[in-house]
Amino acid sequence: MTEMDQVTRAVARARAAFDQYEFAGQEDVDRLCAHVAYACCEPGFAREIAELAFAETGLGRVESKVGKMGKLKLTWAQMKGVPTCGVIERDVEPGIVKYAKPVGVIGALIPVTNPELTPALKSLWALKTRNAIVLAPHPRAAKVNARVAERIRAVLRALSFPEDLVVALEQPSKEASQELMGRCDLVLATGGAPMVHAAYSSGTPTYGVGTGNAYSIVDETCDLGETAQKIRLSKTADNASGCSSDNGVLAYDGVYDELVSALQAEGGYLIPAGHPEKAALQATMWSGPQTLNPSVIAQTAHKIAGMAGIAAPEETQFLMVEEDGIGPEYPFSREKLSPVLTLYRWSRFEQAIEMVNEITRYCGAGHSCAIHSTDEGRIERLAERVRVARITVRQAHALSNSGAWTNGLKSTCTLGCGTWGGSIVSENVTFEHLLNVTRVSRAIDASEPSNEQLFGAEVIRAVDALTTRIPADRYA
Repeated sequence: MTEMDQVTRAVARARAAFDQYEFAGQEDVDRLCAHVAYACCEPGFAREIAELAFAETGLGRVESKVGKMGKLKLTWAQMKGVPTCGVIERDVEPGIVKYAKPVGVIGALIPVTNPELTPALKSLWALKTRNAIVLAPHPRAAKVNARVAERIRAVLRALSFPEDLVVALEQPSKEASQELMGRCDLVLATGGAPMVHAAYSSGTPTYGVGTGNAYSIVDETCDLGETAQKIRLSKTADNASGCSSDNGVLAYDGVYDELVSALQAEGGYLIPAGHPEKAALQATMWSGPQTLNPSVIAQTAHKIAGMAGIAAPEETQFLMVEEDGIGPEYPFSREKLSPVLTLYRWSRFEQAIEMVNEITRYCGAGHSCAIHSTDEGRIERLAERVRVARITVRQAHALSNSGAWTNGLKSTCTLGCGTWGGSIVSENVTFEHLLNVTRVSRAIDASEPSNEQLFGAEVIRAVDALTTRIPADRYA
């Protein structure tokens, strides 16, 4: 079977199932979604799928993957009770009623770095919004993708819904994913930059992610021990497979040494600037200024150190590399997808803001950053000046940036990066982005104000004075 034949059949099956589900009622939809959400985050299945994902891909950590499957509970908590069928809003004063409509068949690209959560989460989004979905995994994660799909399909069968509302490509490939993108109604693109770019170029409406490269600003007002622990949790979560992992720290000069000591106490191994180990690690991690060695992705710090000939202790949790440059000649300023943390210093807070913008302009445009500070003025200045879509404050970035029980961000595995990162959205993509909305407008009493009421006498006088100074025939 060719890629085209495989995708044609998968989309046809999904579309036939969608035709049966398109006008399902809210009560039935929510009953289905509650069952699917629990079926996928149920502890026994969460561990099974985490172990399968690790065995198949060799990436990350089993315990981290178990924890990620628990994110489906948060996702359902945020979805529950939100209308997605029929009338979803009545705004009486302007006379607008909104009706939610499904998109159709969603094409979902599933990354090898998050093959356990992504298919489950995207399927739950699709079902909540009365869509069908075709899951296109990375070829190295075909088994785990098929297992997640079968788990959901079993729920669909048990509740007498069309099981082809969720279809997994059985023979995934780059070519199959590209074919799917051209045949579906909407693409959810989570994965590497080349595949996301291909999705945007497919001619099909697309929600895509941007490259991550999150940096945490640390100042003198925070609790350094607590901050070091949060950075370690973020840096080591699933061996830094996620785009929200801390890639580096921008530390205030006055607390730099104390912070480094606190990070060492959390299992960090320091590689000072100019030390031969830094050159060895760089040569191991990159074959070129922007070409990350795939063999280091989501591996343990001890393994990566060994690959570079660095005798780091076996209990090392993450490697720390001191750096003072940003850009192509300084690859440690890039996204690393591994438990390697880059350390920078700053002396003025404005300098820290400029460094975030310079780093993300080079790699990670629009994605996110973090700040560990209790100075609200600094937090506000950062929010006003930095070109990212998300800023987490005093949190473990990787565990909070895509939504958490401890903050108000929406639960997601697809983080929009705004126009900075070539994305159409600058927020966490959720089920709400999988809806079309029809607005019904009814006539209301006219409410047009006079020019004086709307613009004010001062504006009218100023414009009248301006126009009298411009000859009427000047541009004739």
